[in-house]
Amino acid sequence: MTTESVRSTATLAEQQAAVVRALVAGAEPPPGFDAADLAATAHGLLHKRVDEVARRFPALAIAAGPDFHGRYLEWARTRPKTTTAEDAAAFAEHAGLPDPRPRRSRWRGRRTLGK
Repeated sequence: MTTESVRSTATLAEQQAAVVRALVAGAEPPPGFDAADLAATAHGLLHKRVDEVARRFPALAIAAGPDFHGRYLEWARTRPKTTTAEDAAAFAEHAGLPDPRPRRSRWRGRRTLGK
């Protein structure tokens, strides 16, 4: 691999990372990208994210109250998503609500006697 190709790969990776930050973490759009297009895409991704949390953790959405979507969107706007479960748990902690993830039984997966 030549020095030039390594440099262009690093530059491409940096540009891609900047686009992702603009889409999911509220960062400024990188040079050369249309801010309105990125904002529209980020808006869609954010709404998809809140819908996914509400669908997977309905008890959290109910516990947060009728303004769950608004509260979640405000919270998530500058926080990149990790996983849906971690997102839900972090929002619950922020909102002072119980962790919505199911607890694992310490006996889960163990065989019972006689089987």
